[in-house]
Amino acid sequence: MKKISFILLIAISILASSCEKDLKQIPISSPTTITFYLQPSDFIQAVNAAYNSLRGYPERSLFLSEVRSDNIYPTNDVGRDPDPINNFATGITANVYVEEAWTANFSGIFRANTALEQIAKNGGFIGNATLATRLTAEARFLRAFFYFDLVRYFGKVPIIDHPVLVNEAITIARSPVADIYAFIIADLQFAMANLPANFSGTFPGYGPTDVGRATKYAAEAMLAKVYMSRSGPTYGIEGPGLGLSEWNLALPLLQDIITNGGFVFNPNFSGGTGIFSYTNQNPSVNKEAVFDVIYLTGQTNPVLGAVFPWQLVPQNYFNAYGNPSTSGALGTPSVSNDLLNSYAATDTRKSPTIHTTPYTYTGTTETKPFFRKYLDTTRVPLTRFDWGINFIAIRYTDILMLKAECILRGGTPGTQADVDAIVNQVRARGAQPAISNVTLAQLFDERRKEFAAEGLRWFDLQRSGNLITIMNAWRTVEDAALKKMNPITANAIIYPVPQTQLDAAPGLYAQNPGY
Repeated sequence: MKKISFILLIAISILASSCEKDLKQIPISSPTTITFYLQPSDFIQAVNAAYNSLRGYPERSLFLSEVRSDNIYPTNDVGRDPDPINNFATGITANVYVEEAWTANFSGIFRANTALEQIAKNGGFIGNATLATRLTAEARFLRAFFYFDLVRYFGKVPIIDHPVLVNEAITIARSPVADIYAFIIADLQFAMANLPANFSGTFPGYGPTDVGRATKYAAEAMLAKVYMSRSGPTYGIEGPGLGLSEWNLALPLLQDIITNGGFVFNPNFSGGTGIFSYTNQNPSVNKEAVFDVIYLTGQTNPVLGAVFPWQLVPQNYFNAYGNPSTSGALGTPSVSNDLLNSYAATDTRKSPTIHTTPYTYTGTTETKPFFRKYLDTTRVPLTRFDWGINFIAIRYTDILMLKAECILRGGTPGTQADVDAIVNQVRARGAQPAISNVTLAQLFDERRKEFAAEGLRWFDLQRSGNLITIMNAWRTVEDAALKKMNPITANAIIYPVPQTQLDAAPGLYAQNPGY
């Protein structure tokens, strides 16, 4: 895997400070902030610190989007933290994944704000106004990224646009969702206008060692997703959907990425040159990666590899094949029968996405299917925290299919033929026959199979307008025997405010309804 130098800077400069737990956290660097920012590399490391807050994004996507959705059903016998997420339990205010989503995103926002404040105050030490603008654009992209994550999971959250200490943090109330989106959009528009488009090495752009940083096209993709997310229905809650129908705002952004971004539809879903191959990680080679979270395997003190590949793989699977026992989860939710059966027998995406072959450990044969999309059993690391694969947070195929969705929802220009061509290109990669007159429901079904285990399903359900109907119909069948799940209501579309946040400043936040 390519060793990306700016990841090493992250490890050196800020990994030791990655234990922020809530909005009351005082920055470790606060006693030396005034004297630290004296040369360009100091400001670059400050922005790198914000990138480091992306490290847990893949796990969050798996547990709060994938596990929440109809892609996973918890048939395992070991009670684990994901179970109440999947079961739509209402008492999850202290759930570790809910807590992590709030604290990690606000940690990233704090770091982005710190970098932005120091660039504004001490940017003269950078020595180049254009580089200062680029670093500002990176920090604002990341701040928008973290806020978009928050608004989709929690609805209203506090808007914090500068580093805050305890006394100020406990006075900042949650803002309306519309205000949060406006804040995100302003950051992304600035990022689009000021980020390099590629890694050509032209100063003040990016060079080869900067692969993994945000680009103009990553910002365009994020902004398109923002417009599409808030275009979704409200479901009568203060959640991510505002019913704005901004498909015509999203479509030209997606089209610019397709026309000018230099990305390429990879004809190989799996294999050595496939989208998720460990030997195809460099975004300069894997043109499916519009924006990904970069990891670096083989390092010690600190370990900088990925964690997410083993999170949905059972411990006994690794044990059965003699791999290190530290490499698997103790209890793993199974892939739902509904998702499993949605793939045609000839669909070549099914096998590399879902493991269905029985395996035996200590005399017991396991048959429950699980996600193996990011798993390469020839590359199991010595520690479960050091997998050598990146996480593609924004994939080019997603851009294409989002374009098709915008067209189907009335975005212009675009035709039914354009929609059919996009969907059939994706289907052909999975060895599936072409279809015509693709409907919105068919598009979402195709997205479900294509992006399984990539953390998109829950957000797709939100945006579809049919989340409650689809999930309750699925629950009726999937949960018929065990009856573990609560009925799904609109309140379950977003998560509760973590209990630690309610306790930190009693009365400041009202809990989301239903929890």
